[in-house]
Amino acid sequence: MKYNIRGENLEVTGAIREYVEKKISKLERYFDTPPASDVHVNLSVYNEEQRIEVTIPMTDLLLRGEVQHVDLYAAIDLVVDKLERQIRKYKTKVNRKFRQNGAPKHVFAELEREANNIALEEESDEIEIVRKKSFDLKPMDSEEAVLQMDMIGHAFYVFTNAITNETNVVYRRKDGKYGLIEPNV
Repeated sequence: MKYNIRGENLEVTGAIREYVEKKISKLERYFDTPPASDVHVNLSVYNEEQRIEVTIPMTDLLLRGEVQHVDLYAAIDLVVDKLERQIRKYKTKVNRKFRQNGAPKHVFAELEREANNIALEEESDEIEIVRKKSFDLKPMDSEEAVLQMDMIGHAFYVFTNAITNETNVVYRRKDGKYGLIEPNV
């Protein structure tokens, strides 16, 4: 893994960098081969609160964790725990799905991908687009899309339906349940 560690209102010292890399590298044990993706770490301090955001974009999975704590080292430990839970949850779900379909018991292949290209774009009209994201749509079923959405902590998730090969959106409703948007053909 390649580490991109930034600090806001905080100088990233060699000791902090080393601690972050040591802790996050422990996640490699969950993979058959270490992922070749970039690890984006953003450390910041606001009002005596230490905040760490970690994003690891991969082909089939986007790992993301964010923690606030008074102690920076404790925050690093907590965010690694959060990422480990996400990996275990995803791995369990994938293995269960493939067992039901008769595939090999342990399926959790190498997940690698360059970071999603994020571009800031401004328009002069009344409608102002302040951020643009580009990403690959992975074919999956709606259950897996809901799992991905929960892992990244968003309210919706865009994906390619593996059955119909069309673009679909799953979203979290106000009542806590999930919705699916499909195009009319």
